[in-house]
Amino acid sequence: MMGNTFGKLFRITTCGESYSGCFRKHLDIPKELYGGLMVIVDGVPAGIKLTADMIQEELDKRKPGQTPLDSPRLEKDKCYIFSGVMEHDYTTGAPVGIVIPNNDIEDIHVEQYREYQYSIRPGHAEYCYFKKYGEFADWVGAGRASGRETASRVAGGAVAKQVLDRMGIDVIGFVTEAHGIKAKPVTYEEAKKNYRANELNCPDLEAAPKMIEEILKVKATGNTCGGVVELIIRGVPAGVGEPVFDRLDATLSHALMSIGAIKGIEFGAGFEVARMLGSECNDESYVDPETGRVAFYTNNAGGILGGISNGSEIRIRLAVKPTPTVSVAQRAVDVDKMEDGILQPITRRDATLLSRIYPVCEAMARIAILDAIMCANAYRSVTQIDPKWDKI
Repeated sequence: MMGNTFGKLFRITTCGESYSGCFRKHLDIPKELYGGLMVIVDGVPAGIKLTADMIQEELDKRKPGQTPLDSPRLEKDKCYIFSGVMEHDYTTGAPVGIVIPNNDIEDIHVEQYREYQYSIRPGHAEYCYFKKYGEFADWVGAGRASGRETASRVAGGAVAKQVLDRMGIDVIGFVTEAHGIKAKPVTYEEAKKNYRANELNCPDLEAAPKMIEEILKVKATGNTCGGVVELIIRGVPAGVGEPVFDRLDATLSHALMSIGAIKGIEFGAGFEVARMLGSECNDESYVDPETGRVAFYTNNAGGILGGISNGSEIRIRLAVKPTPTVSVAQRAVDVDKMEDGILQPITRRDATLLSRIYPVCEAMARIAILDAIMCANAYRSVTQIDPKWDKI
């Protein structure tokens, strides 16, 4: 498995599985060492204030078992920093290592998965993992394909956040649609004001209760539902992004589409541009009287032109699929017997991923943006152009 590192200069490498450690509980070692999730963060500047509490604040946003919308799995998601931070909680410039032990890996849940160990669960990755890893594929709780692996991404993103905060760059995620119920258009200011004001983190306080009610109705039938998460990234200076293959929108897409439940992405006006005239789609420019710099009347481009940031807000929308684990009978092949069958799992699940996936999206966006900024700064440090271009 070779796709566990993301980034060039600011880089994370993660490891760990949904039920990592469940087969090591017989060992005479501390419970925290049975198994879990880890992230190594390379490229962290020296002198950044970083504590476990800072990381925990982000992890607690995606922790399961907090609302009726979430999986009842009781993971503490408690993190421990084990490298890269010295006296007075400042980074040293060395890689920062973070571990998140699994603690809810009881045998009863393992045995539930064993009952359909060889079943191709609809919407899950078993078939593809069997094709790639054969009999060695991790079958407990989807293994590395589980959404549990995203906890390590959130920890890495929390490190990036401490660096971006010093630059005045903010990344905020929120829910704008759930099972067809849509929020009104939301400004950055509204998103900040109503951030986490409800268990779904929908800043439209009129639409949020309707969304939650709909999700709970779906949950009562044994089913699940998806929706849309939106991201606003504010404060990224113009000039970030490396054409052509490392365009900023391509880098962000790579980061965000690597999240298992994300099935679509839009920047700015997104697919609506297919229905616009060129003159409608184009963002006209003007000189901002306050800054004396170029600004744009509209933001159909979503803050990125030619793969390079233009200084406007970067706005992204993400399609989130329903949780694939449902209590509805579905057809599924048993690959051990190569027989057709009917599967109706009884394992724990989220009624929707929306209430826990937005911090994962925030984290991956932060990692991608910080890496892109470091690459842009590195290039600019060896490029001589007239300083006047910094003033436009």
